[in-house]
Amino acid sequence: MTATLLNHHTEGPTSAAPLLLGPSLGTSSALWDQVAPELSITHRVVRWDLPGHGGSPADLIGPAATVADLADLVLTLADSLGIERFAYAGVSLGGAVGLHLAVHHPERISSLAVICSSAHFNGAKPWEERAARVRAEGLDWLVESADARWFTPGFTVPRLVRDQGDADPEAYAACCDALAAFDLRDRLAEITAPTLLVAGREDRATPPAQLREIADAVPGAGLVEIPGAAHLAPAERPEAVLTALRAHFDGDARRGMEVRREVLGDAHVNRAQARQTTFTARYQDFISRYAWGEIWTDPTLSRRERSMITLTALVAHGHYDELAMHVRAARRNGLTPEDIGAVLLQTAVYCGVPAANSAFAAAQRVLAEDGEA
Repeated sequence: MTATLLNHHTEGPTSAAPLLLGPSLGTSSALWDQVAPELSITHRVVRWDLPGHGGSPADLIGPAATVADLADLVLTLADSLGIERFAYAGVSLGGAVGLHLAVHHPERISSLAVICSSAHFNGAKPWEERAARVRAEGLDWLVESADARWFTPGFTVPRLVRDQGDADPEAYAACCDALAAFDLRDRLAEITAPTLLVAGREDRATPPAQLREIADAVPGAGLVEIPGAAHLAPAERPEAVLTALRAHFDGDARRGMEVRREVLGDAHVNRAQARQTTFTARYQDFISRYAWGEIWTDPTLSRRERSMITLTALVAHGHYDELAMHVRAARRNGLTPEDIGAVLLQTAVYCGVPAANSAFAAAQRVLAEDGEA
């Protein structure tokens, strides 16, 4: 059977928000080796290889390929993993794939980071010439110049240089065809996903000016320039890239903290924050990002409806201390004492009378403290 999927590597909790990472031309998913494990603490990270690179089959694309073809392969991969909507970061050609997805499939992209890339790639001719030479001579001549093209003087990553030599020449040339045909400058203003541009200050392949061009055109986009980085910034300056990506992709945590305060109140959240230790910090981040930043912000249900469901679940599992906190939250979300009583009466039927007895007692204490019972 002919393989139809891009080779990929998944890490991080399957329940976490998905983040797809795209590579640059001539490299593999190893480009992300110093960044992806850290990102996988808070995301379900999926790294993928270009056709003919790393472990991906070479025949997934052919001559006259386009970035749209590569984007379709990424969507096919996401579909195979059950991922509907995802954050995305890509380097160079991988970044171009992200731009295409954000323009043509906005419903799939929750957030976008474009690293050392461009909305064009200096015209078609250089890429047409490179594709023709690779088809005629192979890739050895590119291996010889890889360090100079990718890194600042004196820096190298041998694994990535080997990737260049190990790539399939026909697939590599097809990727060059895709770069030659790519120009999305007139569509950038259509991008609605929160977008971050990351430039390597020493990058000669896609200079910072090309990232600024995108940042100026995409509404609300941010731009970070990394000193001491050339074209493969995630390999050369992983800490700086990681810092930029965390600040961008962890926006759910910031929004989650806002919602958490709105629902539970500043006093409760402040107490929780004051008790936070290095041992509990990741758990608190998880709560803010996932429970409050993704679930409670989902517009499918109103906050009032979410409070009713939450009260029921807490009674069912006997979490009465948590129930007391969410009785106050339910009042903030618009439930009256009578509404809360009706929810708890419903739990007497489906969770049992003893559970409802404890629930009514906890709720009555809270309402009495607040002068409502």
